[in-house]
Amino acid sequence: MARTKAHRIVEKAIWEMTATEAKVRIESLSRELEAHNHRYYVLSQPSISDYEFDQLLKELESLEQQFPDFADVNSPTKRVGGDITKKFNEVVHDFPMMSLSNTYSKDEIVEWENRIRKIADGEITYVCELKYDGVAIGIKYVNGAMLQAVTRGDGTKGEDITNNVRTIRTIPMKLSGEDYPADFEIRGEIFYPLESFQKLNAQREEAGEALFANPRNTASGTLKMQDSAVVAQRGLDCYLYGVYSKSPLASSHFESVQNAGKWGFKIPLQEKKMIETCENIDQIMAFINHWDEARHRLDFEIDGIVIKVNDYRQQEELGFTAKSPRWAIAYKFKAAEVTTVLESVSYQVGRTGAITPVANLKPVLLAGTTVKRASLHNADQIEKLDLRIGDHVYVEKGGEIIPKVTAVDLAKRNPDAPVFEYITHCPECETPLARNDGDAKHYCPNDAGCPPQIKGKMEHFISRKAMDIEGLGSETIEQLHEAGMIHSIADLYDLTADQLLPLERMAEKSVENMLDGIEASKQVPFERVLFALGIRYVGETVAKKLARHFKSLEQLMAADAETLVAVDEIGERIAQSVVDFFAQPDHQTLIERLRQAGLQFEIPEEQFAGNTEKLKGLSFVISGVFERHSRDELKALIEKHGGKNAGSVSSKTSYVLAGEGMGPSKREKAEKLGVSIISEGDFEALIA
Repeated sequence: MARTKAHRIVEKAIWEMTATEAKVRIESLSRELEAHNHRYYVLSQPSISDYEFDQLLKELESLEQQFPDFADVNSPTKRVGGDITKKFNEVVHDFPMMSLSNTYSKDEIVEWENRIRKIADGEITYVCELKYDGVAIGIKYVNGAMLQAVTRGDGTKGEDITNNVRTIRTIPMKLSGEDYPADFEIRGEIFYPLESFQKLNAQREEAGEALFANPRNTASGTLKMQDSAVVAQRGLDCYLYGVYSKSPLASSHFESVQNAGKWGFKIPLQEKKMIETCENIDQIMAFINHWDEARHRLDFEIDGIVIKVNDYRQQEELGFTAKSPRWAIAYKFKAAEVTTVLESVSYQVGRTGAITPVANLKPVLLAGTTVKRASLHNADQIEKLDLRIGDHVYVEKGGEIIPKVTAVDLAKRNPDAPVFEYITHCPECETPLARNDGDAKHYCPNDAGCPPQIKGKMEHFISRKAMDIEGLGSETIEQLHEAGMIHSIADLYDLTADQLLPLERMAEKSVENMLDGIEASKQVPFERVLFALGIRYVGETVAKKLARHFKSLEQLMAADAETLVAVDEIGERIAQSVVDFFAQPDHQTLIERLRQAGLQFEIPEEQFAGNTEKLKGLSFVISGVFERHSRDELKALIEKHGGKNAGSVSSKTSYVLAGEGMGPSKREKAEKLGVSIISEGDFEALIA
């Protein structure tokens, strides 16, 4: 209640601001938030709490909504994304983004150095840097503000992915300091931190989706996503280390990198030995040998070391070949790979029933850790490798988080080793496995009786984005299941204090909290209940779309696949999964028990009071300040009457709803595309 009141006070204060006051406050908040963002994400030295940061950001969002003309394209509010890009435009690079020649030995580095010494005058100093295994990016800044971010592409031209790059919090949208150039480009590498990659794959596994193969490809795919809001959630990171300008900004590469750090960029740190100047081959090899071992302790992937001539004058003197600069070369590490013996294969059962085969190996040291298990992915992969128990296998870490078996040493195979046979029944409940057309994995269909599935579904049900039941966690679910108290999610609503108190680690207060949390979950809205049911392919977004379209679980259960596919963004695979889920008698019994427990299986009728389809098929863009409605109220009215809200004007926009202070760019684009611009009164007439 206190936060709501505080928010109202802020809103009132914003409404009472003059345009001049709002402009000053927006600029001040933007500078303050960018400074806090830099301290948190780049320097790891936060100076305010997350709550305080969020409050400042909310104030800025409110100001930008009320005074849209002062909303900067590089505002900190853009960090959360939301822009939809249907097509990434091609952009010609001002400076070609060339690739580097690769080398794999000290001898080849010596040969490279001998060649450049024949061309360059004077003593040569080198800079050694990490070779990040990510996506190359070039970002242009004009007058201290981000203008454009472009991929490498073919080296001559790349794709404009500016909206997605703005969501990466370690990349400044406005520079700090005062000595940065008026117009320049900085280049670096965008990558997926290993911790973020692991979390993403864990979420996908829970949702029954295919796992991403490695961080580098996932970073590349993420940067090409159309919805920048999704990119913002992925947690990409970036190191920037190459400054380019039409006029010289420094005398050497190392100096340029240090300058970039002063302007607010996240650069390779000398104190962490991520970048060093070297005078000779021995120092270069010392740097390489250090990182060949130390790379395994990083939270991101590197696949080698880049060696550059430091002096810009000498770089210019050395020039380029047709494909790469003569003044730089990349030393590539060998892939982390070992051989060991495959002792057995075990099988894991996921929440959705997906079976994952796992190789149990003779323990072996790989990339700094002892490996005992490695992924085999699925039956097709085992058949492709032609695995046999007792085989000597090659295990690789490379860009993978989890080690994988890549090949078999056939020369060491026992000729009497029998052909490997994939299991036909679930290892946990003995149910015959199923495999649908187009699926790489086998599945256990016994979702109501298979212990890992039961526990997995309950852990999903109580999770924060689903029912968010306080006082319950995975360990408690395990304990209650082992005690025979819960066999399905519906059993949670039958638990009593008398049952729980005799259990270990169950004090009165913890039991009270748990039961209060279960009771409170009965008020969780229908769309989250639908997500919590754990229907395969029905994630948060799909659950929300289905809930708002059908309005009740009863109507959703009655829908056939054809009806489901007609819903916006619902494909055949999702539709069939929903139909199959509700067709099972066990699931019908479960739904009825949850209904009796009091869960929300419909959207309250009052939310639909006055709903019409007067705006069905129409898309609106709102711009400016209005006399009788807030922008949020107008958006709600558009959805209430069947219309859609869009963030930017396009050829698919039906109307631009314009208030006072409408942005000139939106008006210009609407007029150019022939999109109708209507007033608040015109809109009220449409829905009258």
